Amino acid sequence: MTSIMKTLWNKQQEIDFFTKSLKVATPEQLFYVSEDGRYYAYWPKSYGGEKETLQSRNAFIGSFTEMWCKDLFEEIAQGMNGYIVEKVVCDEIGLSTKSPADLAVCKTRNKIQEAKNILLIIEVKMSVVWNWELKRAGSKQNLACLGDYRTHSGNPGLLRSDTMLKAIGKSINIRVSSYKASQIPIIVVGNTPITDSYYEKVDHLKKSGVIQGFWSVNPKPLDNNAETIKNTPHHGFYRFDSLGELKDEAIRLLKEEREFFSSMQTKKALGRMIEIANQENTYEKKAQKFLELIRNSQGENP
Repeated sequence: MTSIMKTLWNKQQEIDFFTKSLKVATPEQLFYVSEDGRYYAYWPKSYGGEKETLQSRNAFIGSFTEMWCKDLFEEIAQGMNGYIVEKVVCDEIGLSTKSPADLAVCKTRNKIQEAKNILLIIEVKMSVVWNWELKRAGSKQNLACLGDYRTHSGNPGLLRSDTMLKAIGKSINIRVSSYKASQIPIIVVGNTPITDSYYEKVDHLKKSGVIQGFWSVNPKPLDNNAETIKNTPHHGFYRFDSLGELKDEAIRLLKEEREFFSSMQTKKALGRMIEIANQENTYEKKAQKFLELIRNSQGENP
């Protein structure tokens, strides 16, 4: 991998993944094996034989895509005088050694970070998107693309409900761990669209400040230029079609000062807080005062 990626995710990235992984793993660890001895990345929808599950590939594709994303965001991090760091631990905001941030843009290179030095948290939820067959002839082997995700029985990346739920759950855990997480944006990076059942959910998560976006870095996940969703109405999901588009949005997100807050208050209590905060003389001070009042309140009993 080069330090600056020339393209977003495409078929070549998946060829690179299998080519590199086959140097350290067996074909059986990376492919499903059919009854007639063929090696498939996913079971074709037309396959009628007995099927088994394949878990061993997950660790390989997880490691590959995290490093690929690290390279992808390296230049963006440098542009903000930061560093892209993998497996970041920050106990203050619920990032433990067992559940670290996949990647983060930080002010230092350290894997163990203080919340104040974390500029952006990136969760990587990427997988093999297309179906591939490994064809072997003696000592030679090559990969043939059999079709996009419409042709196989897998649900790659953000199309899997459990993948979405894991990303949402981890982000919520970060948000509720400490107010120190309130200024750190969180994005989930994938290489597929999302299902329509999540359109409203991701927009609500963005509007409520829990997750700043589910970002797909695969411009053309379907063959023959077939259309996929570009973005949801409020951009909770967004598909990037160029490196420039990704860079601009990431830098905009890093430069903006936002604050996550969540509270259940009576209208009377909220009105009192607004009245007190309104006595400050700038919008920034009004906002800061309101946040302090929200966070110091215990909520009113009924």
